[in-house]
Amino acid sequence: MPRHEVVSPIPGVFYRRPDPDSPPFAEDGGPVSDDSPIGLVEVMKSFHHITAGATGTIVEFLVDNEDEVDAGQPVAVVETP
Repeated sequence: MPRHEVVSPIPGVFYRRPDPDSPPFAEDGGPVSDDSPIGLVEVMKSFHHITAGATGTIVEFLVDNEDEVDAGQPVAVVETP
């Protein structure tokens, strides 16, 4: 099956949840659509949503919650039909 890498558009800290008390945006093995949020990147107290960019299933996250990421760095993989 084809795979789509979800990349961070900006450098910053990657978060899998909207806040510490909420569930993750997406889970490994979970379905996503093109515009589904899968995480946030925070830079200078500003939060930016990262969307899946493809419809399919999250195969894996390539970074952990609160990891620092670079612009263009893959953060997750979506398997597309």
